[in-house]
Amino acid sequence: MQIFTQIYDQMKQFYPSYELYPGRFAVFIKEDELNYVEPDISVICNTDKLNDYGCLGAPDWIIEIVLPEDRSIDYFQKLFLYHSAGVREYWIVDYEKLRVIVYDFEHEKQLEYNFEDLVPSACVCPDISVNFADIDYYSKNT
Repeated sequence: MQIFTQIYDQMKQFYPSYELYPGRFAVFIKEDELNYVEPDISVICNTDKLNDYGCLGAPDWIIEIVLPEDRSIDYFQKLFLYHSAGVREYWIVDYEKLRVIVYDFEHEKQLEYNFEDLVPSACVCPDISVNFADIDYYSKNT
């Protein structure tokens, strides 16, 4: 929740019309109502994609917190799925490796940060950044 809270506090100031959702939020990535994922954090700029069931189509920015048992899913399967579905920005937060990988799909860039860095949004919310130095990553809270 620490990452979510930092983003939420800044989003209220800079992007009040955007929607931010924590995990257990259904994203029907292929715009059908049969297959969905539940990213750890989702940012949706176009609120017309939202309905009572979740988000129909790709969020603009997704953050996944890597769990050891889901490592290959976050690094490979979801990376491919999110890129091909039109997600603009994808972060992989890896507590085991103490790093954040930021995929800026809009500009076809990949950036890597460590947990001592201030990590800015690459393209979706350029006024927002997460200060990983302020996060108690030993508690493994999202």
